[in-house]
Amino acid sequence: MKYSELHTPLRTIMTPGPVEVDPRVLRAMSTPILGQFDPAFTNIMNEVMEMLRQLFQTNNRWAFPVDGTSRSGNEAVLCSIIEPGDRVLVPIFGRFGHLFVEICERYGAEVHTIECPWGEVFEPEEVIEEIKKVSPKIVALVHGETSTGCMQPLKEIGQACRELDVLLVVDAVASIGGTDIKVDEWCIDAMIGGTQKCLSVPSGMAPITYNDRIEKILSERKKVERGIATAEDLQQVRKGIPIKSNYFDLSMLQDYWGPRRLNHHTEATSMLYALREGLRLVLEEGLEERFERHAFHEAALVAGLEAMGLTLFGSRKHKLPCVTCIEIPSGIDGESVRSMLLNQFGIEIASSFGPLQGKIWRIGTMGYSCRKENVLFVLGALEAVLLRHGFEVKRGEALQAALNVYMAEVKEPVKEE
Repeated sequence: MKYSELHTPLRTIMTPGPVEVDPRVLRAMSTPILGQFDPAFTNIMNEVMEMLRQLFQTNNRWAFPVDGTSRSGNEAVLCSIIEPGDRVLVPIFGRFGHLFVEICERYGAEVHTIECPWGEVFEPEEVIEEIKKVSPKIVALVHGETSTGCMQPLKEIGQACRELDVLLVVDAVASIGGTDIKVDEWCIDAMIGGTQKCLSVPSGMAPITYNDRIEKILSERKKVERGIATAEDLQQVRKGIPIKSNYFDLSMLQDYWGPRRLNHHTEATSMLYALREGLRLVLEEGLEERFERHAFHEAALVAGLEAMGLTLFGSRKHKLPCVTCIEIPSGIDGESVRSMLLNQFGIEIASSFGPLQGKIWRIGTMGYSCRKENVLFVLGALEAVLLRHGFEVKRGEALQAALNVYMAEVKEPVKEE
């Protein structure tokens, strides 16, 4: 059987991930392969670590990507610090809080949870009160919950965790690069990001950072593989139980990314090129400017959706800027709408999970997908598709409302003589 050359259809991807990849990132992925210990490549590794520190707004020594999709970063951090019987508190306000529970349970943690309805977040005082009640070793908390489009406030929780000597581990996969997150200022001990969302890099790496509080645990559990260990390595006495996972062992990954360059795995070379270029573009744009861009296009999208006659889902006060959730109107087949958007317009939007399956649509305005032409296109197409499905759309209002946002003149203040 003969196979034809690969030709994928062109899509306008407006999901909460993956998103459209910046063409400059795609070009970087075609860069020739280097050996993973070639000085030219280890220099690239060092540059990526430097840029990740800036992205995470941290002075942490350790900031590097784990090879694997976003959840690989979650698992690497948690499996490296959880020992059987450790108490972990997971506040759940969507799908990915449940993922934290799943991972922690598999590594033998005693998991405690609190939950709030999907579409809401916790008041920091609620979480802090539960921390004092449970006295956990770790609090594992999602920042931007893509399943609900909500964003959990972290600063007060982080400060309380530090005062109570509790480790705070944060999933920022959906929010990093799209909204302001201050790892050091908010007292976050470990944070996990994702490449395929606001960074506009293909899925396949999970940037992480962690501080010396985490590193202390790793040093007590460190074990070097026998096949590459030195005599000195073999004589080291551990205080803690060895980390269960080999691939996700952060103590070994430190030696790989650090000056020792101790072989752990074969680096995903082209993905690292992609991440480096994606980070370079983020920093070239500027963090504040990038956050403002995401908020600006969010405002245009929201204005258009509401002018069309649709209702947003979830907390407006705690809305994730790069994900907008819309209630599917009564009597409308949500999957039929999504299918027609894809087949007739080449636009992909998302549904959701669990209790929200079939009840909301999710539109992502992330990274390279967060552009005026995409916002206007999805609004115009959604209006046309809803009309075909019998929904009483306020015709023409969506695009006009979005254009009002885009065309609003910024008046310069009059200078007094």
